[in-house]
This record gives sequence, structure tokens and C-alpha cells, in this order.
Amino acid sequence: MIIDCHGHYTTAPAAHQRFRDAQLAGVKDPGAMPAKPEKISDDEIRETIETNQLKLQKQRGADLTIFSPRASAMGHHQGDEAVSTAWTRACNDLIQRVVGLYPDNFIGVCQLPQSPGTSLDGSIRELDRCVRELGFVGCNLNPDPSGGRWNSPPLTDRHWYPFYERMVELDVPAMIHVSASCNPNFHATGAHYINADTTAFMQFIEGDLFKDFPTLRFIIPHGGGAVPYHWGRYRGLADMLKRPPLAGHVMKNVFFDTCVYHQPGIDLLVKVIDLDNILFGSEMVGAVRGIDPTTGHYFDDTKRYIDALTIPATDKARIYERNARRVFPRLDAVLTRKGL
Repeated sequence: MIIDCHGHYTTAPAAHQRFRDAQLAGVKDPGAMPAKPEKISDDEIRETIETNQLKLQKQRGADLTIFSPRASAMGHHQGDEAVSTAWTRACNDLIQRVVGLYPDNFIGVCQLPQSPGTSLDGSIRELDRCVRELGFVGCNLNPDPSGGRWNSPPLTDRHWYPFYERMVELDVPAMIHVSASCNPNFHATGAHYINADTTAFMQFIEGDLFKDFPTLRFIIPHGGGAVPYHWGRYRGLADMLKRPPLAGHVMKNVFFDTCVYHQPGIDLLVKVIDLDNILFGSEMVGAVRGIDPTTGHYFDDTKRYIDALTIPATDKARIYERNARRVFPRLDAVLTRKGL
């Protein structure tokens, strides 16, 4: 089985974006704030999924996508906590409808209603709702709800501990995923995303989070940002900072996906990072949608890169399926009930 751990609903029906546009207009003019999202029919959802994610899933040979709302549209820095909560619920409810229509092809991961300067109580409530009521198997956690200002505490700070406690209780992982950048110095997908991935990893090195939460699990997307390429730097920094070796200090709890859009990058990833820490992901349909002129194939057809690796089939199975089932126990339970 081939499980894609990183997919976003980037092709949601236009009515969904109209609700968001109306919300943001309401931030400036409270009288224009919409009371609730527009109605979206099942046929509208089918059209957007069957001509995009489902079509490509079948063409490229994946079986199941761990599916979440569009990351760049989470926009935690836009509006207040009430705006973020309403938008988050609308996004997660839409994911649940996709899963309901295509239960063999998609399973949900939730957005959180993070809002700068607020507690994580609302995010805990939404995680509870999505996992316990909607059957989701994880969440996306934004380490920078400010959208590029980076004024939240590091992920190892006790500010985050109540949320981690609920993650452990529910036995769900989080993908570390920022949203749009309001800072013109940082292009969202080309800089802000990769910066955040790398920053999160360094925060984990500096802290002792996994002593307090030994079963906590995070996926750092986009191949781990700069980390695999600079693996010697991080090993060396850990030594200089008198931190334990990375294998025991961080890598029992942190995993990278394969959203790396060229073969040499994937080759490096599997050479440097233990295969037990790599989950197949494509981010499809996501940040890079074009065709690579040097190969004639889509950049985000990452399965091609895994297939081309000169490693045993059993090792590819770890990347494609076994690691995801271990990192997402609730997913494994669903698949087991289905006899898969």
C-alpha cells in the first residue's frame, strides 16, 4: 500500500474561498462578517477532487492520502480568534466531507484555530472534535501563527505543553506546517516553509521536549527543510551545545516526508536520514505544480523518485506504508479494521 502523508485540499470549491474573502472583509467592516459558510454540494466537492487529487492519485499510483486543509490559507494572523475558529471549522468540516465521499482514498488531518497572542485552548477543543467526532488521525501545527513575525515561543516552551498533552492522550502526531507569510522578505513556499522546517528542528535540538513527552511525534515536511543537507552542521551543533546525539535526542520522535522535488534531493535524504524516519509525501496538489523540463514529469510526482532508489523493496515499503502506520496509529487502526 502507498500512503501519501502530505496532501492539502488546494482545489476546494469557489464558495469556500468566498466565505474566507467575506470573513476578511468583515475584519475591516464588522457588519459584513458572514454568519456561516455558503452551502457546498457533494457534486461540487466531487468535481474538484475527481479532476485533481483523485485523478493524480490514480495516475501516479498512490492508494491513500492523509488530507488536510490548504496550508497557505490557514492564515492564523488574519482576524481574531473568533475569525480563525470559524474558518478552521469550515476547513475541517470540508475535509471530513471529502473523506466521507472517498473513504478509501483520503483520511483527515486537521487545521487548528491558532491565533497570535491567545492560549491553545481553542486548538485543543478543535483537535478533540476532529479526532473524536470526525475521525481525523492527526493535525497541522503552526509554529508561527503570526505569519512571518515569529513572535511565538519556541516549540519546546511550556506554552505548548497543554496541547502536547492532548496529542499524547489522543495518540496523534502533528505535522509542523506554517501558513502564508506576511513578511515580503520570505516567499511563502520557497522560503517561509523551509525556514520553519529547519527552525523547528533546531528548536528540538536545543530543548528537552522529548524527555517530557517521550511518545510525542512530529512530521517535519518538505524533506526536513535544510536539515538533511546540513546534517553534519546539526550533529556538530548538538555536540557544541552539549546536547545528546541526535539519534536518541530527537530522531525517535521526528520524521521527514519526501516532498523534495528532484531525484538528487531524495537520494540525499535516504542516504543521510534513517529510513525509519522517512514518510512518503507529495504535497500534491501543492507548492510546485509544473513539469520539470529536464525530466518531462511533474516536479511533485515524488513516487517516481522513490521508485528509482536502489534500495530493497522492503525498504521502500517502510517509506511508502509501514512508517506512516507507525507514526499515525489511528490510521493503522482504520486500515486494520478494513483488513489492509
